[in-house]
Amino acid sequence: MINYKNVFVVNHPLCCHNLSIIRDKNTTAEVFRNAIRRITYLLFYKASEDLELQECIINTPLETCKCQKINSEKEIIIVPILRAGLIFSDIANEIMPFASVRHIGMYRDEDTLKPVWYYNKIPVELEKPENKIIFILDPMLATGNTAIDAIKLFTAKNVPQKNIRFISLISAPEGLDNVTTNYPDVKIVTASIDKSLNNNGYILPGLGDAGDRIFNTVEN
Repeated sequence: MINYKNVFVVNHPLCCHNLSIIRDKNTTAEVFRNAIRRITYLLFYKASEDLELQECIINTPLETCKCQKINSEKEIIIVPILRAGLIFSDIANEIMPFASVRHIGMYRDEDTLKPVWYYNKIPVELEKPENKIIFILDPMLATGNTAIDAIKLFTAKNVPQKNIRFISLISAPEGLDNVTTNYPDVKIVTASIDKSLNNNGYILPGLGDAGDRIFNTVEN
């Protein structure tokens, strides 16, 4: 396996266990969603472990003490890519309730494998972009084209690459090569680097269409 500078694979036993659940084609939509939620906690703890802290003074019931909290000058923005990225949103918001949530929407053209935009709730300009910390959420990192478009949306607004994290359930080597070549300083956190893409741009062995399985719209 290639060692990527800023790609982190969360191989915690609970992550591996729940991956086996969501890969199984016989897993129901309800069980599928719950397994993803359990994985999401682990992914977010990894993705957020380098957030900047600042010292503060707290009055406990017994005495005053020094503590640390996330730097209040940094604005955290959670960015789920519709629709599948929504599965991450509730957990992300639970872990970081002080963050704002901004949705973007893209679907993949099945002929070109390029992303097609249909929704964007990101402000035209970002105040103090150097202080923005971006968490882009999408269960699948396949070709990497959608990830690149999402990342470009923020770098074009002068958010530093090092302030951007991309979180996925599973990733293909082709997608990782694509993203890391174009944005080497973006942090990518995933639960698995799979074997490859098939001719239709789907990850192998993968787990099928994440959106369809999350929202129970799989057509038999």
